[in-house]
Amino acid sequence: MRRRRLAARTVVLAPDFSTFLLRYDDVEVGRHWSTPGGGLEAGESFGEAAIRELAEETGWQDLHAERLLCTWEHNFTRFGEAVTQYEQIFIAHGPIRDPLGDLSESHRADEILEWRWWSLAEITSTDDLLWPVNLGRLIVSYRNDPSVPVMHLGDRYSA
Repeated sequence: MRRRRLAARTVVLAPDFSTFLLRYDDVEVGRHWSTPGGGLEAGESFGEAAIRELAEETGWQDLHAERLLCTWEHNFTRFGEAVTQYEQIFIAHGPIRDPLGDLSESHRADEILEWRWWSLAEITSTDDLLWPVNLGRLIVSYRNDPSVPVMHLGDRYSA
């Protein structure tokens, strides 16, 4: 039986639409890149969780969840437990910069291997696995029309 987990993520976009991503190596999924984010804490809204997780994983305290970009429900194994995760993924705008402070303990606990900024061209042409699915298409749609409706991404990576 899968446990249902609520989570929030933030797509951080630089002025040139470069995007900040973190790399993980998951037993089930393998190596993949994802936007900063994680599970909701008790009493927390999705937007609050997105910004808290962003600060925990980057040290950035000055960004805001500006609008909801998409939702995504998917199955995977998290630390040996089968979960169905429902995510709300927000947009935030910020400059290209390094994470702030010593995040090594936080990254180790979340199994984050590295981070980097990806250009839009890299995101739309890579063969690497990116979470959420169709991240390049989502960013291009948003770039072309910032009022693009919220999209729902189906369960593409089921276990």
